[in-house]
Amino acid sequence: MQQEIIKEDQVNTFNVPQYYPSPYEVELEVLNEGSFAINRLELFEAYVDGSNHHEYVHNVARLMRAMAEPLVVSHFGEDIIEEIFSRHQKIITAKLPKEKLKAINVIISLTRKE
Repeated sequence: MQQEIIKEDQVNTFNVPQYYPSPYEVELEVLNEGSFAINRLELFEAYVDGSNHHEYVHNVARLMRAMAEPLVVSHFGEDIIEEIFSRHQKIITAKLPKEKLKAINVIISLTRKE
């Protein structure tokens, strides 16, 4: 299989910074912005064990594709998109530990203020 499907300078100029705020930071931003009232704000913990590890990897890969695909396509082009995300899923599968994992999500319900 051909390993080099994109040019090195394209990789070097592609950056998708990620930041995962705490529940307090989310609450503070919503309150400072002022357009919404917070109905509910909580942490949701999901555990992944060996029995659902494959499903978890598949869902993580789909989530990353949903978030990053427009950026990847605009930077690298559409021709390689399937190959990139196929490789991404294989990397996730190989890198994630096989023991129980804990994923934490911030769940928030807002109502627009009038």
